[in-house]
Amino acid sequence: MQQHDKYSISEQIAQHIAEQIISGELVEGERIQEIRFAQELDVSRGSIREALLLLERTHLIEIYPRRGAVVSEMSAQQVSSLFDMSSLLLGQIVQRIADILQTHEIENLKYLLEQLSEECHLGHTENFYDLIFQGLLKHQNKVNNPYLLKYYKELLPSLRRSYFLTLNTSKRELQESLELFKLVVTAIVSRNSQQAAINMEDFCRHLRDLVLESLTRMKQIELAWARRSRR
Repeated sequence: MQQHDKYSISEQIAQHIAEQIISGELVEGERIQEIRFAQELDVSRGSIREALLLLERTHLIEIYPRRGAVVSEMSAQQVSSLFDMSSLLLGQIVQRIADILQTHEIENLKYLLEQLSEECHLGHTENFYDLIFQGLLKHQNKVNNPYLLKYYKELLPSLRRSYFLTLNTSKRELQESLELFKLVVTAIVSRNSQQAAINMEDFCRHLRDLVLESLTRMKQIELAWARRSRR
């Protein structure tokens, strides 16, 4: 594996495995085979173990004694818990951005809305949500709370895994997400920090419901295939 200066080998391995979990290539309950990844990426098993410890913090995997690392389950309860916590963290983040927003930065938010409108029009669901959730990290200096950012960064991969399930939702639902996030931006630009947090909670609630609907459909399909295979 070719190392980039910005990330250590273990961080690059963690990102590689994370992308496979987020995209569904590695499914819940599947064991992470250290030997396979060590051979595939041409790295030591020690580096793989370090990467798995990093991944455990993101809640994408769980590590058990003797059993090793396993891809975390994605249940309705876990999705609800994920969005409960994400809503709290994101509410705090947008509040802090609104409190110290500078005039020249308003144009950046307007440009973000233009990008989101384009991704919505194209039906690029993953790009749409990536722009929002990863874009908020660009305001780290305004948040100025290392603990808040640490927890948010650790939850972000699980958030990405959850909204990856919504790739087949309709443009109408994506448009609704856009309208809700526009309200967040409007409150930030108006420097109404409390309203920005409330609107962010509404946005997270809408996305949570879309994820739960997609998860239910996916589980129903898996159950139907399991029943058919037993015939």
